[in-house]
Amino acid sequence: MTQQYGDGLPDAAVRYAEERHWDVFPGAWLEVSDGVQTCSCREPSCAAPGAHALDENWPALATGSATAVRRMWSERPTASILLPAGRAFDVLDVPETAGFLALARMERMQVTLGPVTRVPTGRLQFFVLPGGAAKVPGMLRKLGWAPTALDLAPLGEGAYVAAPPTRLGGRGLVQWARRPTAANRWLPDAKELVAAVAYACGREGAL
Repeated sequence: MTQQYGDGLPDAAVRYAEERHWDVFPGAWLEVSDGVQTCSCREPSCAAPGAHALDENWPALATGSATAVRRMWSERPTASILLPAGRAFDVLDVPETAGFLALARMERMQVTLGPVTRVPTGRLQFFVLPGGAAKVPGMLRKLGWAPTALDLAPLGEGAYVAAPPTRLGGRGLVQWARRPTAANRWLPDAKELVAAVAYACGREGAL
């Protein structure tokens, strides 16, 4: 007997398209067969079970049409919710410990933040204005950091992230560390966050 995980994915996908005007597309999903959890891709060594693209042409599938999103999730109601970077936002992906340190630092400094996801692989992902990812290496150099010395991954065009409440295998759900709200509809520029994030990543790497 095969069981599929849901978690309110169709409604969440529609909300992202309707309320945030984000493009979304359905990815893989999780199944349980005879008590064993597997990814719908059927790959035994799947690196991101239930939370990755199934089609190499995923950029063409991503849409901001709520009608199209409803149709796609009516066909695959347990599909993961994937968001393409480089369109409505870019992402700064950092280790969870460094991410929470940066969050606390920026809140004390009253820096305007966008949404932030907490991924069960131990990562935090900060949403910033599109186009920021390509500029991050140059920003880091100006701050005195070698980009390759920090565990900071800028994600822009050609990348995607999993959105809550997508489940990543047995590790748990992708969650919001900072939820999308009316107050953070306008995203910060990467340059407003990169100093605090780089400092936190540097400190994390030195421990």
